[in-house]
Amino acid sequence: MNVSDFIARRYLFARKSLGVINIISMVSASGIAVGCAALIIILSIYNGFDLLVRNLNNSYTADILVQPSEGKTLDTRSAGFSEVAKFPGIRAFCPVIEENVFIQYEGRHVVAAAKGVDSLYERTTGLRKYLCEGSFELKYGDIKQMVLGRTIALRLGVSTSFVSPLEVYFPDRNGKVDMLDPMSSLHMERLFPGGIISLEQGFDQKYVFLPIESMRSLLEYESEATSVELYLTDEGLNKNGFAKKALLDNVKRTLGDGYTVKDKREQNQMLYKLLKYEKTAIYLILLFVVVIISFNIFSSLSMLIIAKRGDAMTLRSMGAEKSLINNIFLKEGLLVSALGIISGIVLGLLVCWLQQKFSLVKMPGNFVIDAYPVVVQWGDVALTALGVGLIGYAVSLLAKSQRL
Repeated sequence: MNVSDFIARRYLFARKSLGVINIISMVSASGIAVGCAALIIILSIYNGFDLLVRNLNNSYTADILVQPSEGKTLDTRSAGFSEVAKFPGIRAFCPVIEENVFIQYEGRHVVAAAKGVDSLYERTTGLRKYLCEGSFELKYGDIKQMVLGRTIALRLGVSTSFVSPLEVYFPDRNGKVDMLDPMSSLHMERLFPGGIISLEQGFDQKYVFLPIESMRSLLEYESEATSVELYLTDEGLNKNGFAKKALLDNVKRTLGDGYTVKDKREQNQMLYKLLKYEKTAIYLILLFVVVIISFNIFSSLSMLIIAKRGDAMTLRSMGAEKSLINNIFLKEGLLVSALGIISGIVLGLLVCWLQQKFSLVKMPGNFVIDAYPVVVQWGDVALTALGVGLIGYAVSLLAKSQRL
């Protein structure tokens, strides 16, 4: 058995001779444990929100988005698109027309981003999971319907049980405004409320969905679209849920330089970067708190060194080298840190498990989930142990450098 290890353990767990110092050491270990547990719990909650935000965003983000490099529209009847639609790995080829429109209902009005989509989009989209009223159906027989974001529906005072149609307006792209009769320069479509979606605030206050035929009528389009959304099969996606590079490159090569082709990550670069940077910032802030807590180890080791100067002199007189004595106090600090790290990891994982199993802490207000989401990633646990361990080691080195 290593002599320095044995003596360090004796100092840590001695019951009589070092009462106050032992108490301070246990307080230090408890502080480290609380810091470790806080890191694991908060990072796990952040992982839960990260996953939730990604899932919500993926609900209305295409696996591959094709847009024109120049201009506003593209022609989906071109040979390139006909070929792309038949690629293995693509399960849905959805032309989309998106434009801001003016919506009026019973004297109330809003400006919204309208997306004209076809029946294949209706069957493919994951938005139907977030319907709070009605259904995601843009046609009921011959009746044209609209699906609205919840905030827009509230502003208009619309419910799917109402029988009055909504009026959607868009100005004539080619005509001039008649000042005597300005309404004559507007194209108008009447649609009935078919469904209301509650996803997240930014989405709910921005989007409405209507049949692509209605959008083409409003904008005077024939076969044009503003974008094409491609949805992939499981074979077309990699393990992270993004389009496989080979498929993405094939789409780009087939369509040529006149189009911009983006996968989910490229469509939401700022979102993914922000989520990554926020998690890093949270980790560093909490680690700084652990640094402050770790100075308790410095205090307890300093007191131990003062109290044990007599023992150190005895060991030196027996032939012990200074490095052995220094290692005793270094390992004492490491033991306190290790005790805190192990206890903190166990405590943090226990709290996360309880939250996952019993949803103890509820989300305030009306949110898409009832309780705070928790996702434990073992990389976070390892990173927490490593970061706190390095802090404990640095503080122990600082303390043992004092003159005996």
